Amino acid sequence: METHVVRREGVMEKLRGAMGLFTPALLVFMAGMILANIAGAMNGSLMPLYVQSLGADTKQIGLFFTASAVAPLVLQIVGGFVSDSIGRLKAVAIGSIAGSIGYVLYAVAPVWGWLLVGHAVASLAGCFVAPSFQAFIAEQSTEKTRARVFAVSESAFAVVGIVGPPIGGFLSQRYGFRLMFVAAGALYLAATVIRMAMAVRSRNRLSSTYHAPQKMTLACLKSSMGAMVALVLSGGVMTWLFLSDSVNDVAFSIANHFDPIYQSNIIGMSNIQITWVISAFSIVRMIALPFGGVFADKAGERAGICLGHLLCGLGGALFLLGTAYPHFVLVWALYGLGVALLSPAYNSLVSKEVPIGMRGTAFGLVSTTLGIASLPAPYIGGLMWARFGPKAPFVLPLLASLSMAAILWFKLPGRTDKAEQTAETQTSLSQA
Repeated sequence: METHVVRREGVMEKLRGAMGLFTPALLVFMAGMILANIAGAMNGSLMPLYVQSLGADTKQIGLFFTASAVAPLVLQIVGGFVSDSIGRLKAVAIGSIAGSIGYVLYAVAPVWGWLLVGHAVASLAGCFVAPSFQAFIAEQSTEKTRARVFAVSESAFAVVGIVGPPIGGFLSQRYGFRLMFVAAGALYLAATVIRMAMAVRSRNRLSSTYHAPQKMTLACLKSSMGAMVALVLSGGVMTWLFLSDSVNDVAFSIANHFDPIYQSNIIGMSNIQITWVISAFSIVRMIALPFGGVFADKAGERAGICLGHLLCGLGGALFLLGTAYPHFVLVWALYGLGVALLSPAYNSLVSKEVPIGMRGTAFGLVSTTLGIASLPAPYIGGLMWARFGPKAPFVLPLLASLSMAAILWFKLPGRTDKAEQTAETQTSLSQA
């Protein structure tokens, strides 16, 4: 009995220590993010099936996700720059308005063509929220604890992938897709209210917990873009992070939108089973993320990134061999473990390479360029499925993950040569 009490106290102490890394502003910010992304998780894994239910074939499903990605590309960099200029919280509030409109269109779309409009509008939310989310977290931490703060934030955030998909699967299977989108939209609206309240409160606050706004001019945007391009083309850390992210993003974009189609049409899984597979990813990711942050802080970001890619490659191999529901649960568990190691290390390394006033632009630039590179990927995935068979699109994530694990081990700096790499980065910025 005493042993159980000691263990319970130990767990609570670790939990208090983890939450002690959070500022009050970050706690409220995360509450809004969790609500909004539970809504997204309810429908994200089922969207291809919803498109199919409205009359689209596999080629049209690929075209749907390719076409809906065009509009966000225009605003990815602008969203990051707006975040740097007017503040993270105001940019998030702007994005939330677009997301709310998107959910209305999801619920009322009569055919998949109208659904495309709603998906494009809803995707605009990410243009403002995603770069602001990562930049805001970076500003709530010190350099020594940054990977851990990213890890704990993402671990708390992972709850959305545990509760969201099963709720979406149950509602869609029992009551239909439209009612599921109404419920998700209500959650997203609650998140929007929280975000707008934070934006209003931050208007009169300037402190170390809030990024100081800058002038939003074309000259400032040009200056930030020039400095970021110099970083990406310098041949240093940002170059290799950018290239590896491009390869992985294209490979997984070719396959990801066809995961539920493959699991439903080929394996014979139900909506609820498909969403529980996604939850397996989030459960493992949530449990492993704190370890991933500590691992990156102690062993170095390179070790976390490369080991994460290796585990994702192992999951990709098992995907191709899987024939039943339990196999795919294991696949997504491996993906979850890989991302738990890779993500905090990647975000920590990027935030250390990029000055505070350019972080929003940096994350926006990376997202935009990756989006351009992967724009035709879903359509290519549909063509590969139709021409070479259902397994063809899923070979690429396997090859991308394994190759990046090997290449980045030799190209990213270890703990011993970080000081030298930092000096090179500062030189590139001064020349820009």
